[in-house]
Amino acid sequence: MDFVLESPFEPAGDQPLAIQNLSERIQNNIKDQILLGVTGSGKTFTMANVIKKVKRPTLVITHNKTLAAQLFNEFKKFFPKNAVEYFVSYYDYYQPESYIVRSDTYIEKDSSVNEKIDRLRHNATASILSRRDVVVVASVSSIYNIGKPDYYMEASLMLSIGQTIRREDILSKLIDMQYERNDFSLGNGMFKVKGEIIEIMPPYFDGEYLRIEMFDDEIENISLFTLIEQERIYRYEEIRIFPAKHYVIPERNLESAIEAIRAEMFERVKFFRDNGRMIEAQRIEQRTRYDLEMIEEFGYCKGIENYSRFFDGRNPGDPPWSLMSYFPEDYLLIIDESHMTVPQLNAMYNGDRSRKQNLIDYGFRLPSAYDNRPLRFEEFEERVNQCIFVSATPGDYEYRKTDKDHISELIVRPTGIVEPEIHVEKTKGQVFRLIEKIREKLKDDLKIIVNTLTKKMSEELTSYLIELDFRVKYLHSEIHTIDRTKILNQMKKDEIDIIIGVNLLREGIDLPEVGLVVIFDGDKEGFLRSERALVQLCGRCARNVEGEVLIFADNMTRSLKNTIETINARREKQIVFNRIHNITPKTIQNTDINMLETYVNIEEDNGEKEIRNIKEARREINTLRYEMKLAASMLEFERAANLRDRIKFLEQIIAENT
Repeated sequence: MDFVLESPFEPAGDQPLAIQNLSERIQNNIKDQILLGVTGSGKTFTMANVIKKVKRPTLVITHNKTLAAQLFNEFKKFFPKNAVEYFVSYYDYYQPESYIVRSDTYIEKDSSVNEKIDRLRHNATASILSRRDVVVVASVSSIYNIGKPDYYMEASLMLSIGQTIRREDILSKLIDMQYERNDFSLGNGMFKVKGEIIEIMPPYFDGEYLRIEMFDDEIENISLFTLIEQERIYRYEEIRIFPAKHYVIPERNLESAIEAIRAEMFERVKFFRDNGRMIEAQRIEQRTRYDLEMIEEFGYCKGIENYSRFFDGRNPGDPPWSLMSYFPEDYLLIIDESHMTVPQLNAMYNGDRSRKQNLIDYGFRLPSAYDNRPLRFEEFEERVNQCIFVSATPGDYEYRKTDKDHISELIVRPTGIVEPEIHVEKTKGQVFRLIEKIREKLKDDLKIIVNTLTKKMSEELTSYLIELDFRVKYLHSEIHTIDRTKILNQMKKDEIDIIIGVNLLREGIDLPEVGLVVIFDGDKEGFLRSERALVQLCGRCARNVEGEVLIFADNMTRSLKNTIETINARREKQIVFNRIHNITPKTIQNTDINMLETYVNIEEDNGEKEIRNIKEARREINTLRYEMKLAASMLEFERAANLRDRIKFLEQIIAENT
C-alpha cells in the first residue's frame, strides 16, 4: 500500500521546498540530511509528507517516551489507513539486576511490564515483517537486543482456508511460539481449544481474537472475533501468526546452545577456583545449572536473554539483533531532536556494560551476558541506510555527517508566528519581577514555564508561588514518566498555569498555551545554559503569538549573546516573509489533550485511579464483567467481588466525566 496522508492543511511557508529537497535527495541515495526546523514550524508534518513521497518503511527514533508518544499520535492522525506503530521500553517499573561491591548487595531484576506497550511492540515487529506502509515511532530502547528476526519469522505460523494440517500440529506450533493454553479465559499470548475450534489471541491484538474452525485435518474458516461481544468482524483467506514473545529459540539450536553454556560455566568455575574465589565459583555454577534445567524442561528461564548469544549463534562481541534488524534494507531513518537523541544512542552501550561488569566479575552472570546488550554506536551507524536528522539545534555530529548542501531549513512557520522577543534583566529582585510578569500574562489567559538550574530551586520556588495562590507544579528528573505527562496535560486542560522545571521541557513538547518562558541563571555557562539549550528553551513559547522570553542574567555570556543573535535573525526573516505574503500570525490551536491516551488509560495516583480515556474505560468494564462472571463460575467469589467493585468505580468516574 501507498502512504495515504490525511490533513486539513497544505504545506506552507518553508515546508514545500524542504519536502521537495528532502525527498529528492532520498531518491538520489543521499545518505545523511539535516532538517533544521524552529519550534512550531511543522517538522512532523514535513516528515509525513516526505514519507508519503518516498514510500519507504520508516523508523523514527527520539530520546524519551513522552515525545515518542506525541509523535506517535501525530503520525497516526496523518496516516490513519497505514501502519503507524509505537516501540518503547515496556516497563512501567524497572530495577535492573546489579551487584554493589562496597556493601556486598545483590539486587535481583524486578520489573512491571505495561501490557499495552508490550502489545504495541508486537504490533510494530509484525507490521514491519508483513507490509511496507509502516512508520514505527521508537525510543532509544530500539537498539537493544530483541532476538533474531529470521527466527521470529521462521517461528511464525501461516494458516489459510483449505489448508491441510493436523490440529495437534497447530497446537504444538503454538506452544513452540510460547503461547499458553488456557481453556477458561483467553488473554494476550494465549489460546484455547474446543473440539475442532482453536481460539488464539496474539499479543498484538487488542480486544479481538482469531477463531480457527477445522473439519478433520482441513481449515474451514479463519475469523476475527471481538472478545467481549463475541461478534465476527472479519474473515481471513490466510493469516500469519507471529510468536507470543520477541525472543524465540529454534529447537535445532537448543541442544548445541545448552552445551555451549555448560562449557562456559565449567571454564568460569575453573577460573574462579584457580584464583581462590570459591564463593564466586559456587555462585556461578549454582545459578547456571538452575537456568539450564529450566531451559531443558520448559524452553525458557528467567533472564534467558543473558544467554542470547548462544541461541542466536553469535560469536563473542558480535552485535545483537535490534529493531533495526527487522526493517528492509531500503528503510528510512528519522532521528528526531537529534541533538539529544544521538548522544543518548552513543552512551547506551557503555552504561549497560558497566552495570554488568560487577555481575560477571563476582559470579552472578557468565561473561556471555555482555553480549545481551544495545548496539555500540558504530554498529548503529552501520545499520543506517538513509537518515534525516531533525532538530532546531543540530549537534556537531550531525553537521560532520552531513554535507552543507544537504541541509533543509524550516524557519518560516505556516502560522506566521515569529520568534519570541527576548528580554534580559538583572538578577536583583528577580523573583518579584517574575511574579509581576506572571500576573501580567495570566490576565491574558496565557501559561508560563519557568526554567531553573537546580531541582532544589524548582521545588522552593514552587512552594513560594503556591503560598501566593498560584496554580503551579514543578517538574524534574525525579518525577515519574507518567506523572510528568499528567502535569503537562493539566496545563493543557487549564488545571494549572505555571510549570517550573529544570531540563525536561526543552525539546518537542507541544504547549501552544505558553506565552512566557522565564530562564533563571541565564549567564551560567554549561550544558543547561549552552547556546543549543537556550535556543530550545526560548522555543517553548514560539507556538503563541504573545510568546515572550525573560532571561535573568548579570553578564552577557557567549552562549547568551549567540542565542539572542540567532533568534533575532530568524525573527527578522519571518517578519519580512509575513509582510511580503500579507500573513497575519495566528496562535497554534491544539485540541489534543491526552498525549499518552493511546496506551495509558488508567494510572495510579495516591491509591485511586483516574480515567484517561472514556472509550477505553467502557471497554475495560466489558472485560471486567466477563472476568467477574468467569470468576464466579469458578467459585472465586473474593476475586469476583473485587472485580464488581472496580466496575462500580469505573462507572461512577465515567458518569462524572460525561
